[in-house]
Amino acid sequence: MTRKTQIFPRLNWLLNYQREYLSGDLIAGMIVTVMLVPQSMAYAQLAGLPPQTGIYASIVPLFIYGLLGSSRALAVGPVAIVSLMVGAGISQFNPQNLSQYLNLAITLALLVGIIQVVMGILRAGFLVNFLSHPVLTGFINAAAIVIAVSQLRHLTGIITPRTEHTYETLLYIFKHLNQINWLTVIIAGLSIGILLYFKYGLHHRLKQWNMPAIWMIPITRSAPLVVVVLGVFIVVLFHLDSKIAIVGHVPAGLPSITVPVLDWHTWQRLLPTAITIALIGFMESISVAKSLASKKREKVYANQELIAIGVANLGAAFTGAYPVAGGIGRSVVNFSAGANTGLASIITAILMTITVMFLTPLFYYLPQAVLASIIIVAVIGLIDLSVFKHTWNYNRADAISLIVTFFTVLFIGVETGIILGVSVGLILFLWRTSQPHVAIVGQVGETEHYRNVLRHDVTTYPHIIAMRVDESLYFPNAQYLEAILLETIVDNPDVKHLVLICSAVNYIDTSALEVLDALVKELRDAGVGFYLAEVKGPVMDKLKKIGFIDHLGEENVFLSTHQAMCMLKQHGRF
Repeated sequence: MTRKTQIFPRLNWLLNYQREYLSGDLIAGMIVTVMLVPQSMAYAQLAGLPPQTGIYASIVPLFIYGLLGSSRALAVGPVAIVSLMVGAGISQFNPQNLSQYLNLAITLALLVGIIQVVMGILRAGFLVNFLSHPVLTGFINAAAIVIAVSQLRHLTGIITPRTEHTYETLLYIFKHLNQINWLTVIIAGLSIGILLYFKYGLHHRLKQWNMPAIWMIPITRSAPLVVVVLGVFIVVLFHLDSKIAIVGHVPAGLPSITVPVLDWHTWQRLLPTAITIALIGFMESISVAKSLASKKREKVYANQELIAIGVANLGAAFTGAYPVAGGIGRSVVNFSAGANTGLASIITAILMTITVMFLTPLFYYLPQAVLASIIIVAVIGLIDLSVFKHTWNYNRADAISLIVTFFTVLFIGVETGIILGVSVGLILFLWRTSQPHVAIVGQVGETEHYRNVLRHDVTTYPHIIAMRVDESLYFPNAQYLEAILLETIVDNPDVKHLVLICSAVNYIDTSALEVLDALVKELRDAGVGFYLAEVKGPVMDKLKKIGFIDHLGEENVFLSTHQAMCMLKQHGRF
């Protein structure tokens, strides 16, 4: 892929588009639309926005991503996690009316878009690496629970006050169980049952009937549309529109051009939420994009994805929508349905345009409980509590990051949970690397291999110690390493030579270099020779450039530990 087509991938797939791609793109675009119509309205409800906002977020952003994205299968649009974060971020402003709420949502989309585009231009996609797997896992599990609890008001008919704290919502519902609307509960239960059957049971039944795979995918993924149609039918048939909460009027027509709030004070307050959404949204998008691309041995360009999703969010901001990202479930369906190029995304956008122009009157009688059911079933798959035990058994430090993130998101807030989780993870990382594993090694038999004396039966020599440090050397661990080496010399007064094996050292910073310089002098003053072995090329280049090798002496640097031992032996230094 040339530099030009990396920036504008459409030049790649449009110029090389083949006729056989069309059927796959067309089928994938239609199947994703079947999922996206109800999902977009449901996720807008989760964000506290009117249903048409979710549909708007599924038009222009999809056109843009189809042209700019490097993934063939990523399905961009409203997603549950981002919708939750939008609602949580805007609630801190206590907006007085829907218009103010919507203005904040589109301004948030603008900020998210700017952040992602700038990150892409600066090739800063690496920043998402600071969201470690334990932190992300803790966040997703907690966010899924928060999302589920937030929808209880729509599943039960109990009008709960808006709050950032999940436990307050649960307490309110338990105290007002007498206000349950049983018609709402029945419709919600029926919808959830159908959705779960389509998700977990129908596929097996269709396989028993020997149904072709090309038909199984659209049928099993059509559950959201089925419950929407069924919900509308029940409300109309039994005249329930005055007895349960329904969606009501959904404006028809294309979204108008909107101008986000251009107030610096508002931007400052929204910025923490925007940064969090930009990172989490990109993390979710790039993870599923890479996973699907690997199945076809294709490449996804992280920084190009940042630009594509960022521009898609800018498009959302100016068309009355809110932040978007790549949806995991829809992307998997898009891939399975045969999406070959970005045209599949554009076809979905066209069909969503037709929906908002001509079909919105059909959603008037749609029960809000149905939309809540779609959200509930979508987030159930995100909850995996077994990961807590698995992580705890493998690495306690990672488990602490996971637990801190999980409970902070659950009981305090989304942004605080992410910030605290990342902070704890970094602190634990620094603590872990500040005390690297240092092993005394000896020769394994007559081989050229040298292993830890505590793990293997090896040969050592009384006047020499070979020590391997299993970490890069930088300011948090430099003093620790110096203390370990000097302590070893003190504990072994017969030692005349110390070989430091650097096979695991990928980097030496200025602080560690100063320590090594001082160590050379201290050991010389104590009558102990200091040697380096297995220094990696890039590290050696820097040590030579700064003059450390001249200070140490090139004759004291060896390609391998065995070479160091043989050289010392030949010169009678044992």
